[in-house]
Formats: sequence, C-alpha cells, structure tokens
Amino acid sequence: MTMNKIIWFFLFTCTFTQAQIVLEPNEEGVVEEKEEQEETIVQDTVPQSFKRFKAEGISAVVGEYVILDTDIDKGYFEMRSQGINTDGISRCQLLGKLMEDKLYAHQAKQDSIMVSDAEINAMTDQQLQYMIGELGSEERVVSFYRKESMTDLRKELFEANKMNRLSSLMQQKIIDKLEVTPEEVRTFFYSIPEEERPVFPTEVEIAQIVIEPEISEEAIADVISRLRVMRADVLENNSSFSTKAVLYSKDPGSARRGGLYEGLKRDSPMAKEFKDMAFSLMEGEVSEPFETDFGWHILYVERIRGQEVDVRHILLFPEVSQAAIDAAHEKITNIRKEIQSGELTFAEAARKYSTDKETRNNGGQLINPMSFDTRFDLTKMDPTFSAYVYNLNEGEVSNVITDRDRTGKGLFKLYTVTKKYPEHTADYVKDYERIKQLALREKQIKTITKWQDDILESVYVHVNEDYEDCNFEIDWLK
Repeated sequence: MTMNKIIWFFLFTCTFTQAQIVLEPNEEGVVEEKEEQEETIVQDTVPQSFKRFKAEGISAVVGEYVILDTDIDKGYFEMRSQGINTDGISRCQLLGKLMEDKLYAHQAKQDSIMVSDAEINAMTDQQLQYMIGELGSEERVVSFYRKESMTDLRKELFEANKMNRLSSLMQQKIIDKLEVTPEEVRTFFYSIPEEERPVFPTEVEIAQIVIEPEISEEAIADVISRLRVMRADVLENNSSFSTKAVLYSKDPGSARRGGLYEGLKRDSPMAKEFKDMAFSLMEGEVSEPFETDFGWHILYVERIRGQEVDVRHILLFPEVSQAAIDAAHEKITNIRKEIQSGELTFAEAARKYSTDKETRNNGGQLINPMSFDTRFDLTKMDPTFSAYVYNLNEGEVSNVITDRDRTGKGLFKLYTVTKKYPEHTADYVKDYERIKQLALREKQIKTITKWQDDILESVYVHVNEDYEDCNFEIDWLK
C-alpha cells in the first residue's frame, strides 16, 4: 500500500505526460490513432490489430486514450529526476496508474467536465517559472527535461496538466458529497484490532518571530527612480520593455521571457496590487512604479483578451545596507534575551516585534500548509526546518537563525515549540478528528472502487498481452 501511495502521489503531481492520443474507428470500423489538438496525420489504411499497435509501442488503451511504452519510460525518468528511488516500482504499477488517470479523464469528458485552456496555461506558466528559477535559465530547463525547445516543453506540460486536472475533477466529483457520521467513525475505529491501530508520530506546534532589516527611504527612492527612468525610456524613446526586463528584472520566473505573464485573470494567484494595476491600464500603457510584497514594479499591458490580459513587468528590490542587517540581528538577539528572562512571553514578543504579517497577530503560530492545522509531523517536515526545532523542548527558544524570504532578502528568525505531542497509538477521544479523516478516507476509497467497477462495464479497455500477467489494483482484464 505504501508503494502504491508513492506512485499515486508522483503521477498526480508529475509535470509531464504524453500528447494525448485519441482512438477513432475508420469507415471500415478499424481503430486508428491520431493526436488530439494536432493537424490530422494521414494513417495507413491497412487494418491494424492491437499486436500491430504493440509493435509501434502501445501498451494499453482506455476509452479513447492510448498509453505508449515510452510513457512508462517517461514516468521512470521523471521520478528519478525528482530524486525518487524507483528500484521497487514495477512497470505494471506505473502502467496501472496511467490507465487509472485515463479512465478518470475519459469519464470527465463523458460527463462534460471542462477545463479552460487559460486555466491550464496559467498553471503551466507557474511551473515553468518555478523550473527556471530553480535551474537558472530556459536553456537549462529544456536540456534537463531533454526537449528540443521551450515550445515543446510547454506543449507537453500543457497536455499533462490538462489530463491531471480532468482526472482530479472527476475524482472530486465522485467523492465530493461524502461524509461520515459519528457512528461510522466509531465503527471504523473499533473494527481495528488494538494491536493494528495506527501509531501517530511525534508532532509539534511551532511559533516564530521574524525580524527583517529595515530598508531606508533612500534605497526605496533609488529603486523608484531607476524604474521611472526605464519607463520614460520605453515611452519617450521607444525602447524595448522586454529587453529591459531581461537585463534588469529580479523576477527569475519571468525575466528570461522579457517579464511576460500570459493569460492573467482577476482570480490568478498573483499579488492583489499587481492584478489591480494590470486591469487598470489600457493596452500599450506602462504603469508608474508600484509596490507589492515582492518588491517594486513597473508593468506594461501587452494585450487585452476579454477577461484576460498579457502583461510584462520589471521587478527591483531596494538595497539593504550592512548597518541595517547588523541592527536587525542585534534587535532579535535582544528579543531572545527578553523572552528568556521572562520579561515577555514568546507570543507577546511576536505580536510586539515580528515583521511577519501572517503570523504575528496569533503570537507567531505557524499553520501546516499540508493539513491546515497547527501540528507538524517531524518526520515529514522540510529537513532544514526540522533541524531548527527537532531538539527543542516544549517552551524552549531556538538560537537566532539567518534565513531568506521568497525574494532572497536576508532576515532573522526565532522558533519555539509551543506544544509537543509524543508518538502514540491512536486514542478514540484524543485523536477523534484524525480518526474521522481516516474513516472518511476509507469510505472514499470504497466509493471510488465501486465507481471503477461500475464504469468499466461501459468503457473500452485493452491491455497488451505483455502486461496481462500484471497484478493490477483495478481488474482491467475482466
């Protein structure tokens, strides 16, 4: 079960898959293949059997979709590129998960579940921006993923994201209205033999205090002045905004593309100030400098397409002086002394001093982004973060930690463990909410399994003979 969960997670978050292939019968009733969203490819009119398909590398067919042998190979490559050990993962397991994804996507189309190209393009842009930020350039990203060009990479990402989104929406539709009653939770828990009840690992609740070096008015004025000079050069001298973005913008995700963000919508996951500015300008206008949490920008509206806009921007950060860095370090050191001497509690110090807007008002308490509660499993935390708190006792304050924010700007932090939950066997009363989630998950799995069994009676499935001996979780061969 553990291995299947690993495969499920990987393939649902995997960034790549094949161009989707659609099977359609010709006039003679023979199934032929063609690529979706591509120009029609002239097919050999000789009737093709599935053994002929296998010679061309086709491993399975689900509904209108074909899975190629190369798709399984890609799965292994992507897993290894993300540092996942594939030694214990068989081709049967990867093929089974790919077939499951195609089953959901096939039924999503039958149920008229739609995803817009704009939504998938926005998702693809974010992924590419992240990759470029991690690897440093478009050329390195293209080389790493063994593509001929960024266009090829973008096309493959688009198809993968569209497939994953359809599959996800279909699964969500199946389980969306499921709930568990208190009696179902109780029955679930007490049906588990005591010696087999889950063991919950050590968890901690963590609070932080963040102190950022102060940025001087002179540094801010300098950045605004530089952006205004660039703006004037574009407007008065017809200089290229795109070229300036490549040369000067500090946004690693868009600088290499001339600062371009395509298909921006009002509900896109961007800073509010950025979206407000983008939708306040006419096509061809360049904004005055404005500030977001990321820094200072100027923005150029390249194209307006209904409720979407294509924009370019240039991002700059004010310089932080060494004197400001030293002052911030001294300040957080003194805060730590105040807490340790008992002059202030950690929560009081966070509310009074912390510069982190998201946590200071609740005493610095961190929220787990995976579970949306305050508990963190020490075994699943980021190793760097875990190292800061792993050996802290409840109420103990860490040493001053030097860190960087999402823009790369240096800052200082203190952490404390506000509560520690030792590893323990599940208790019905103490762990009710977690047991409830396990009971709901079991009900969801049973519902999905029943849906799969029912839907397979009406969906065409073919598995090549090379995989007929696979022990699939779904009975594809029935």
